[in-house]
Order: sequence, then structure tokens, then C-alpha cells
Amino acid sequence: MGLAVALLLLAVPASSQTFDHSLFDELLKKHVVKGMVDYDSFGQAGAFNDYLASLEHADVSKLSERERLAFWINAYNAYTIELINKYEERASIKNISEGIGFERTKGPWKEPIVKAAGKTYSLDEVENGIIRKQFREPRIHFALVCAAMSCPPLRSEAYTGAKLDAQLDSQARTFVLDEARGSRVDVKNAVVHASRIFDWYKDDFGGSDAAIAQYIAQYYPVSPAKQLLLGGHFKLEFLDYDWTLNSRYLARMKGIG
Repeated sequence: MGLAVALLLLAVPASSQTFDHSLFDELLKKHVVKGMVDYDSFGQAGAFNDYLASLEHADVSKLSERERLAFWINAYNAYTIELINKYEERASIKNISEGIGFERTKGPWKEPIVKAAGKTYSLDEVENGIIRKQFREPRIHFALVCAAMSCPPLRSEAYTGAKLDAQLDSQARTFVLDEARGSRVDVKNAVVHASRIFDWYKDDFGGSDAAIAQYIAQYYPVSPAKQLLLGGHFKLEFLDYDWTLNSRYLARMKGIG
């Protein structure tokens, strides 16, 4: 265990019910702009390796519920970055499952890469076996970032227990109101266009088209669009999902960052 990791662990008394995400927070502030990630800078940062090591040695049993949820969201996002850099992938996370070699055949979300709280998990296990199962908080779908352009934007700060509710609400509102990625309401034709996240995790948002629309509506201002969402008389269609890597370089190439 390196000195920086040891200091991180010692800085958090057992009774404090918190975990120090400051290394990740500083990196996110430096290397994430408008949700787009500078993967090369993360790969070159010794502080990122120190942060990953601190996750591995964490004792989550001493954390409050909000701190545990913040811990696992940060772990998921940090190890997604680590996965992209491990394979030096700079086009799409989905390429990791389409390459050659034994490890690549497992796919990006099945690979046991997340070393956290004394165990090793896949990204899929963290999302579905820990976060969704233990916390039942639908807003996590706007905080977990799968390294694609159509994913919610990666936040330029780490999640913390103290700010978690406000952070999740901000992420949800930003994503839902993003017409390109989150949702778009065609009032004239009574069509609601929504992210495929609402399809893939339909049960987390109520299980029906009407429930999904009501969930989305809470983030809309008073308007004909909100009325349509709440009224239930619409057709729900899902937006195409862009799996292009959410990198600052590719964003600049697309003219969006």
C-alpha cells in the first residue's frame, strides 16, 4: 500500500462514516469538461492509481448508507475509466467485447476489474448486484456513466454522502432535459422520445410507459409537454444510443466540446 493511500485511509476515522474521494474529485475537476473525459490524462495521473488503491482497501461497513452509495457510484465511474485505459480504447467501450483474446470475450461489463472494499467485481456486478439491489434509487442511472456519448454526462466532481441527494437530482434534471440524450416531447404528434436507459431499466421507473412519462415529467417546467407526459395519451419511442466514446478529443471532433 502506497503512502498516499495509507494517508487517505488514516484521514477517515472509523466513527466518521465518510470516505475520502478528494483525489478523484480533483481529477474530475481537471480532466472532465461538460461530461467529456480526457482519458489520457487519467491514465498518466499517479493520483488516479492511488485513488483506485484506496477503493480496494476501503471498509464500507463503516459508512453510512449515503456514503456507501456515493462510494459505489464513484467506484463504478472510476473503474470504467480504468477499463477504457486498460485496453487503450479510444473509439467505443463496445469494441472491448468485439476484439480478440480471452479477456475481451467477456465484454466490458463482465470483466472482473473493480477492486473495491476488499473484493473484485465486474462493472455489471457493481451496478446490478450492489447499487440497484441494495439502494433502489432510480437516479443512479443518471450518475453511472458507461463511457458513451449517449450516457449521462460524467460529473466534474466526485459524489459524496453529504451532497448526494442534490448531486443525483442535478444529474437527473440535466439528463432528462437534454433533448439529444434524455428526452424530447413532440406535443403536436403526441410522441415522447426518451433515452433507452428508460427502456433497459424500465422496472426502476415504474414498469410502464405511463410511469416512465410521469417520472420524466417531474423535471419539466409547467408546459404543454409536461401536460402530455402526465396525461398518458402519447406514444413512447426510444432514442438511438450513440456508443461513441465520451472523450474530450472525440467531442471536439464532433463539435460538441
